[in-house]
Amino acid sequence: MYKHCNNFKLMVKSKPVDNLTNVPPLGIDADSLKNCFRYYYNHTLGRSKNCKAIHYPYKALSFTLKDRLMERWKKTHSAYEETDCKRTYYLSLEFLMGRALSNCMLNLDLKEAVQESFYQLGLDLEEIAESEQDAGLGNGGLGRLAACFLDSCATLQLPVKGYGLRYEYGMFKQHIKQGHQVEETDHWLLNGNPWELERPEYTQHIKFGGYTEYHTNNKGKMTVYWNGTRDVLAIPYDIPIPGFKNGTVNTLRLWKAAATDEFDLDEFNSGSYTEAVEEKNSAEHITMVLYPNDSSENGKELRLRQQYFLASASLQDVIREWLLHHNDFSNFAQKNCFQLNDTHPTISIAEFMRLLIDEYEHTWDEAWAITSKCMAYTNHTLLPEALEKWSVPLFKCLLPRLLEIIYEINSRFLKQVAMHWPGDSVRIQQMSIIEEGPVPQVRMAYLAIVGSFSVNGVAALHTELLEKGLFNNFYQLWPKKFNNKTNGVTPRRWLAGCNPELRQLITQHIGEKWIKDLSQLNKLKKYLNKKDFREQWKKIKQSNKSRLAHLVKTECGVDFNTDAIFDVQVKRIHEYKRQLLNILHVIHLYNRIKAGDTKNWANRCVLIGGKAAPGYAMAKLTIKLISNVAEIINNDPQADGLLKVAFFPNYNVSAMEIICPGTDLSEQISTAGKEASGTGNMKFMMNGALTIGTLDGANIEIREEVGNENFFLFGLTAEEVQSSHHQYNPVEIINKDKDISAVVKMLESGYFNQCEPQLFDPILHSIKNPYDMWMTLADFRSYIDAQEQVSLAYQDSKRWTTMSIMNTLSSSKFSTDRTMEEYNRDIWKLDKVSAHPIE
Repeated sequence: MYKHCNNFKLMVKSKPVDNLTNVPPLGIDADSLKNCFRYYYNHTLGRSKNCKAIHYPYKALSFTLKDRLMERWKKTHSAYEETDCKRTYYLSLEFLMGRALSNCMLNLDLKEAVQESFYQLGLDLEEIAESEQDAGLGNGGLGRLAACFLDSCATLQLPVKGYGLRYEYGMFKQHIKQGHQVEETDHWLLNGNPWELERPEYTQHIKFGGYTEYHTNNKGKMTVYWNGTRDVLAIPYDIPIPGFKNGTVNTLRLWKAAATDEFDLDEFNSGSYTEAVEEKNSAEHITMVLYPNDSSENGKELRLRQQYFLASASLQDVIREWLLHHNDFSNFAQKNCFQLNDTHPTISIAEFMRLLIDEYEHTWDEAWAITSKCMAYTNHTLLPEALEKWSVPLFKCLLPRLLEIIYEINSRFLKQVAMHWPGDSVRIQQMSIIEEGPVPQVRMAYLAIVGSFSVNGVAALHTELLEKGLFNNFYQLWPKKFNNKTNGVTPRRWLAGCNPELRQLITQHIGEKWIKDLSQLNKLKKYLNKKDFREQWKKIKQSNKSRLAHLVKTECGVDFNTDAIFDVQVKRIHEYKRQLLNILHVIHLYNRIKAGDTKNWANRCVLIGGKAAPGYAMAKLTIKLISNVAEIINNDPQADGLLKVAFFPNYNVSAMEIICPGTDLSEQISTAGKEASGTGNMKFMMNGALTIGTLDGANIEIREEVGNENFFLFGLTAEEVQSSHHQYNPVEIINKDKDISAVVKMLESGYFNQCEPQLFDPILHSIKNPYDMWMTLADFRSYIDAQEQVSLAYQDSKRWTTMSIMNTLSSSKFSTDRTMEEYNRDIWKLDKVSAHPIE
């Protein structure tokens, strides 16, 4: 029926294998876990009592728990097949999963049984859990959000499957040497990943390069062939995603690039063996490293290869599974949905058209009717420069057939635009998927909007700004396509898992239903005025601060006093996130100390952490400034006990699991109108930290939920930022404000770079520049004033603790359970499917 039906032969079974699969369920008591652990440790891993390496007990425990996951995993998959339910596929280039071991024990409710079995074996469970390396599958909020989404989908029993890439190396490990960021490779897969399951029977072929040929078949129909390609194999590895205590285990499928078995025999026969296998070896580069630096043309090509590799492999895989149970695509769109996480996987729209037309012989109209009804796009940025564009020459060289399809999509789309706005050539140019110029560009976000039935932002303000600004033309054409889905975080990892003492306190007072229904936290309101409850809350916060202080001492060599405010900003280093504003305020506090001005003072420990992109010079210089300022302040006896500063290196998910429970003040200080949402702000809020922030991203909704009196607001609004750009005069601000002037003079004098003259001149030029789009100094005075209110509030222990409780109990909106329910209600429309219980 179709031109190609790859891999069907791999699925054919010669005879039933029920006699192999009908096995009794595994025990989940301490003795069963202990015996299974011993088997893996002694037999599978071949270790003895003389082995001292902690890696092997970790692997043995991981295998033990994965066996229990496997039972539930298979039953979940069977339930989805039997019900023939509608499914969603979440495509993302990042999944920042964090450690799997502790999350698995929490969601399978096995922590106590594992602890008991390890006690009997004389092993330290905490030490073994800490030995697990973070999976290097993401570099920031985008990937962590994707991981939270998968957790909530499994907990809500939604049939959702994640698709990503199995990077051999993560972004990079960050070291700070003499204040400078130094990048080191993050070979997180060096010792393997015990949680993954290789599925070579589902390998897909991915095409690159070549050329297209058009032929008329015997039915008189034009057929397109993409020939002369250099193919790469996509090998799937599956990772289980367990729901919370419900028997559901969903799947994250990651693709690894590998060479095909073929190589150029002509080159080999002529003696050019190296050249013959070069292409074969280079195939693996596609999934070698997360998000290559795309400042060079080679980097751009590799990134485009990654995106197409993900899209093509995933779509072919979904089609393969669909055709196992269906004869055609007549109701495909009613049964499947693809959620595209940002612009990275949006090439899926053109690739799905190619597959339907070229491989499965549909007409253009038939293919478009299917594609445009099953693709949904999530936008994560308000920065135009972050919306991916690819040069047409690069696209033509790498993906010639896809470029032809994109041109055809654009041609048909622009006819719609012309019909809607007759004679408006400017609007046609503005909305074209192809941006004309000396080197034409493919606008991937525009392709995403045109080819999707849903376009959503990730916070109320973000969506409003998309509709009114960045995508206004498209919103005018298709207002019903646009919707908002405010982000969230999973309460399993980001409260129940990372803050066990607080989980216990909350559960003692309101039961444990809150872990799956965060709105239950509202029941804590009746304990706000209970002194005993507040004292327990404060004691837990102090315990968490002690854990964080120990981590800071270990990683940074700086002593944090747990009686001080723990003032924290951890996120990717970027000018719009304004770590610079934070360190300018630290310099202001230092100036006050040096001047003897400590009226209404609250002792403060400032922690800043995050990675700068390797090619981002200003972000790296900001890290250097933070490090230099910290070095001066921490070694000044006059500041001792009053102010401490540390830059946290190699910030990651596991570090955040200690940082957010121990934080008093969460810094969410981006320029209004620049941050799409933020999720760190939600993690801090959920763990009882108070927020100081602008009206940006989800900060607005956090403030609405917790109340103005429990949020420290400062700065211009997004509208004020926009209207102030043409009259922004930072030099005038400096001259009129003695505190700001004093901070600038400290930088100008070289106080923090006495042995490195003019080092921070680029930062000075930036903040004095009237065209500074981040408008750092415009918000500085307001920020100083808000920080003074923080100090006053912290000195009133009862007030601060009450505000902390209010933040936690008001955080229910920011659970990804709520986010996923909204995605499902408005976009996916899936039925919830319960897996068969383990008997």
